[in-house]
Amino acid sequence: PELSTRATKMLEFRTSGFNPYSVKYSPFFDSRLAVGGGANFGLVGNGRLYALNLTANGIICEKFFETQDCLFDLTWSEQHENQLLTAGGDGSLKLFDIAVGEFPVAGWQEHGREVFSVHWNLVNKDTFLSSSWDGTVKIWTPEKKESLVTLPVHSCVYSAQFSPHHQDVVTTVSRDSHLRVFDLRTKPSAQNHMTLAIPIHPPPKVPMPGFVNQSTGPTECLTHDWNKYRDSVLATAGVDGVIRTFDLRMPSGPVNVLPGHEYAVRRISWSPHLSDVLLSASYDMTCRVWTDGSNVDQGGNGNGLGREMGRMDRHTEFAMGVDWCLFGAEGWCATCAWDERVLVWDVRDVMRG
Repeated sequence: PELSTRATKMLEFRTSGFNPYSVKYSPFFDSRLAVGGGANFGLVGNGRLYALNLTANGIICEKFFETQDCLFDLTWSEQHENQLLTAGGDGSLKLFDIAVGEFPVAGWQEHGREVFSVHWNLVNKDTFLSSSWDGTVKIWTPEKKESLVTLPVHSCVYSAQFSPHHQDVVTTVSRDSHLRVFDLRTKPSAQNHMTLAIPIHPPPKVPMPGFVNQSTGPTECLTHDWNKYRDSVLATAGVDGVIRTFDLRMPSGPVNVLPGHEYAVRRISWSPHLSDVLLSASYDMTCRVWTDGSNVDQGGNGNGLGREMGRMDRHTEFAMGVDWCLFGAEGWCATCAWDERVLVWDVRDVMRG
């Protein structure tokens, strides 16, 4: 479909009866989205996985799958264009194929609690990971029923990712307010491959303009994402509503602090097109676009005085998911919220100067 014109404004799809937790663009097609969620806000009842197509007549559902429990996260396979991996509230991982029946084509069950995030390895493409409230991250391959590696974090792991730059580097953020870095190339010593554990909420060395809660202690970190262009830069966010960027070469504390959200930030995503831009979704019902100030061409000073560049406030419940389209113009994204809606829009329509 031709979505290059910004006159398209906003496309909408309703997930009637199900509250979305996650939305992801296909890495193969610019017109395909997946959404996962659960009935009754994920507290009790079934889950549902939607495969959506963006068409000239709006967003249509190509196929959906019912699951026994809420789906907290999903990721597209990097190997097969029709396959999707889901994170279940019953502790399971399931692989679905849009072209095959109504049941998963594979499944895994090792976690002792809810699986809260899944992520496919973008570099070697034959492994994926899962993180759970049971305090572990597990590395898997589609061909085996048992996990390859278990990384103990000892705290509820809300988000885990492979680095998009190094196939053996894994990062996690967790309930204990730490960003951890694991390198699978290291020996599984007493540290279990862990090479860094960075406190996300150290007290600021100097007062930061606009950052009111100077005395706020550690709070749960719910989400993080790797910068797609700078291989040592990540962003984190969570319950305190503040986005922080980190450079692993200088792990003493955040490089940048981006306050603004009124409630917890549920998901963040760095742009696949611009090295300084990221999107966030929050319980304050807004999705916001930020710059970390590193892009000198855009008025940044190169050492990070970030700011909010705009916000989308069309959701009417907790905003839970954001993702960028990998193809075409640099602004297209999708968001989902507990208002049973998926919105596809262009961030350039909300950006200020």
